[in-house]
Amino acid sequence: MSRVLDIFIESGVDFEPHTSSAVGDLEHQVHEAVCGGAARIVVAGGDGSIHEAVNGIMRAGRSARLGVIPTGTGNDFAKACAIPLDWEHAARLLVNRLSVDASSRRIDVGRMNDRFFANGAGIGFDAKVTQVARSYRWRIGDLVYLVAIFRCMLDGIATPDITINSDELQWSGPVTLANISNGPWVGGMFHIAPMADNGDGLLELLIAAPVSRLRITSLLPKLIRGRHIGEAEISHASVHRVSIDAAAPVPSHLDGEVQALATHFDIEVLPAALHLL
Repeated sequence: MSRVLDIFIESGVDFEPHTSSAVGDLEHQVHEAVCGGAARIVVAGGDGSIHEAVNGIMRAGRSARLGVIPTGTGNDFAKACAIPLDWEHAARLLVNRLSVDASSRRIDVGRMNDRFFANGAGIGFDAKVTQVARSYRWRIGDLVYLVAIFRCMLDGIATPDITINSDELQWSGPVTLANISNGPWVGGMFHIAPMADNGDGLLELLIAAPVSRLRITSLLPKLIRGRHIGEAEISHASVHRVSIDAAAPVPSHLDGEVQALATHFDIEVLPAALHLL
């Protein structure tokens, strides 16, 4: 963090530094700042930090531009927005834009029930994988998600009965997972929705039918390369809105942040809702 501050100090850009001390603290600080009139918010962090910042901005109901310096593990949002993954390069580009008050671009935001997401939402197996990955403290980067997948496979693959309704696709029955993507990547290394574009006013809905452990193993290399679309177990549709109901409470995540177990999910895209520096 101190090295990021040094770059901002050297640039001469006026700023007020804040640090996050706990889950939810960053969202609260961003919400308070935007409600108080802040017009530009810069976040140095990973997808979880961006998730909190986006929720803080969106809940404030006022326009504020967001700048991102990726310092996380997966950095899925940064990749979706073509932000350099080298944090120092990204920081220097950002201060240059701030110093000339460069214009922002508009990107879509997703909403699931009463929470917002920048990159994607997942229900079922990928939410369980996210939960397990977050429990590890190993410094192995994106590989932590791959390790979590194999751990979850050992524990057994739940296939809850789910009803999915959208204008473009309907489903009723057991699933391994339902993923709703605003950006192409999840977990850093998985190219889950290669067609996703967070500026096109659409979300990409992917459903995986029940699969065996052996089949998951054979699908993983394709998922990493984005070549799983068209496989027999995968259904896909580009949607504006989707409603999902589960027969029993199921895990979910938003931008890799695990949510409380739930049975009902209303999901929609909010086109061009976020100003990105």
